[in-house]
Amino acid sequence: MDRFHHDSDRAKADDSSSIADGVSLSRRRYSQGGPPGNDSIELERINTYRLQQQLTVGSRGSRIPQDQWLPIGAGKPYPPPLPDSEAYVVEFEGADDPMHPHNWPMKKRVILGSLLTSCALVTAYGSAVFATAASGAEKEFGFGEEVAALGTTLYVLGFSAGPTVWAPSSELLGRRWPLLLGMFGFDLFMIATATAKDTQTLMLCRFFAGFCAASIIALVPASLSDVFNNHQRGVAIAMYTMSVFTGPFTAPFIGGYTASSYLGWRWTLYVPAIVGFFCLALIVFFTTETYAPIILVQKAAILRRQTRNWGIHARQDELEIDFKELVTKNLARPFLILFTEPIAFLLTLYMSFIYGLAYALLEAYPIIFEGTYGMTGGTAGLPFIGLIIGEIAGSTFVLSLSGRYSRKLAANNYVAVPEWRLPPCIVGGAVFAGGLFWFGWTGWNSNIHWMAPTAAGVAVGFGLTSIFMQCFNYILDTYSKFAASAFAANTMMRSMVGAVFPLFTRQMFNNLGIQWAGTLLGCIAVVMIPIPLMFYLFGGRLRQKSKLAPVMDLMPPAEEDIKEA
Repeated sequence: MDRFHHDSDRAKADDSSSIADGVSLSRRRYSQGGPPGNDSIELERINTYRLQQQLTVGSRGSRIPQDQWLPIGAGKPYPPPLPDSEAYVVEFEGADDPMHPHNWPMKKRVILGSLLTSCALVTAYGSAVFATAASGAEKEFGFGEEVAALGTTLYVLGFSAGPTVWAPSSELLGRRWPLLLGMFGFDLFMIATATAKDTQTLMLCRFFAGFCAASIIALVPASLSDVFNNHQRGVAIAMYTMSVFTGPFTAPFIGGYTASSYLGWRWTLYVPAIVGFFCLALIVFFTTETYAPIILVQKAAILRRQTRNWGIHARQDELEIDFKELVTKNLARPFLILFTEPIAFLLTLYMSFIYGLAYALLEAYPIIFEGTYGMTGGTAGLPFIGLIIGEIAGSTFVLSLSGRYSRKLAANNYVAVPEWRLPPCIVGGAVFAGGLFWFGWTGWNSNIHWMAPTAAGVAVGFGLTSIFMQCFNYILDTYSKFAASAFAANTMMRSMVGAVFPLFTRQMFNNLGIQWAGTLLGCIAVVMIPIPLMFYLFGGRLRQKSKLAPVMDLMPPAEEDIKEA
């Protein structure tokens, strides 16, 4: 019995030592300067997430005192520990293991990515569609514009609250179940909103619809990171970014025409629920788990049944749910990343402003195109097409640079340097700021053709997409092992900002005037342009000091740029 306890303690100590070695591994590689071989890079790519497990609930063994251990039963003594516990841990079989999501057939990965981004499109659409239903709801329930704005605000606040549950769940249970539960909850609460009989039910259901939809918004980027490698991820994130912003910008004209038709305002809410149920069915039947540690759990279960050796397990099986650790590690990790990592905080601050502007435009466009130009109903939502065209242009611009990025990646032995993602973001920031000035100073006077502020939306959409695509990729490259928590932190903060902006946008544009409100927002955008530039120049140094963003670069970005030039 004593030998059993002694060996168990020794195993825990050895495991802690190996994890500590793993945390510093990437820094040693950087400092040594010599590029490792392709095999070691690929094996690092498909590792079993030792660092993540060390910072995950229950990773340090049982908290139950030994004198409270349950007996084996029938008078049996405790068995000795496994002779070599490491030999019983399931791993991936080399760099080309077909079980690893990066090695799945491209058709399977494309289908999965398409389904997930479709879900993101539907849930993002749901965030903005209530604005088109507001006038009908106001007449039926007797509330004013300020209360109507809460329909959007509470939904986006749900976006902010949801990741505190969905992200930790995905790192314990995998991506699939949180995504399925979140999508199902979104559908149910959208139907509940559409059938609401009073204002309280309407607003409460809007919040919980957003809370459930947050599982899609926060976990889809992590799932895409699971299945696409650095070379392929750019296209996947482009599709996700497009879906996140195309959804809200299509809602004004689709929802506007629906609300003004014989269907009425309630059908603006039924439509995303029906489409959401269709997407849910496709996910159930055509997707599988993408999170590598959970895939290893499934592999271990198969091997146990095949070999009848019940000692075979995955590292994820070693985790023990402990409430204290659940709070201090998993639930707290998004806040830890947000408030202790300068990269995460400043990028999230920048993205929050951009995201808030996206929802502010949902209030500003009606002021301009209904107030200044006299448009009505769904027609007033058509100028949002300019924003969508800009998003397509921004995505095309970023993807056109993917060949250059791929050449850098190959020259660096397929180790990604996150700062390589940022130049398009810097360009997008400048275009975005210019678009806001353009929008403000062309939309205030009906003598200026309505096409002028609509065209300004192209510049705004271009900048918005360029910024978000590359910031998403930068976060994924920097916090790859904690992608779900990193995106949870990002989603929480930017959703809080996005929830607040609609509450004061109408008052700001009415009191300052359209031109000066646009100028104010443009000036703030100009002030924030240096943020991605700063990370492009100094991001590598910040990552070297981070405990959660291991540095694997083989050469700094500036050195690589000089070499390529």
